[in-house]
Amino acid sequence: MRAVVQRVHRAAVRVQGEEVGATGPGLLVYLAIGPRDDEGLARHLAGRIATLRIFPDGQGRMNRSVLEAGGEVLVVSQFTLYAACGRGHRPSFLGAAPPAAAIELCREFGEELTRLGVARLAGGRFGAHMEVESVNEGPVTLVVSAGEGPWEADAG
Repeated sequence: MRAVVQRVHRAAVRVQGEEVGATGPGLLVYLAIGPRDDEGLARHLAGRIATLRIFPDGQGRMNRSVLEAGGEVLVVSQFTLYAACGRGHRPSFLGAAPPAAAIELCREFGEELTRLGVARLAGGRFGAHMEVESVNEGPVTLVVSAGEGPWEADAG
């Protein structure tokens, strides 16, 4: 399971011009599901992201989580995070989970964020062509994974 996590002032996702999800200050999470991922891994990754200390405290240090900051979360499914780009010019997406499994695990991921106490959760529309707009704050952008070794693109 892979996620790109951005600390944002605001973010929104639209499908055919209609806003289907939006968030104020908090996190934009692009979430990708792998073929061997399961509900336990979805809950684990949600817990890691919910408790990442990437929001400023009173001294301006990144020392608070989205839960402590009272932030909101927008989750957008993003199978392209499993793109294999090592050969040729067209990425392969065979490393992503089949849609039926991915839908279920994206749902479980969001439900776990809610159980943990995320102030407000919003999402995109699975499988739709989406337009995502965000104002990154910091900027803070992290890549977080669970249930897999280092990515081939990792530098170390």
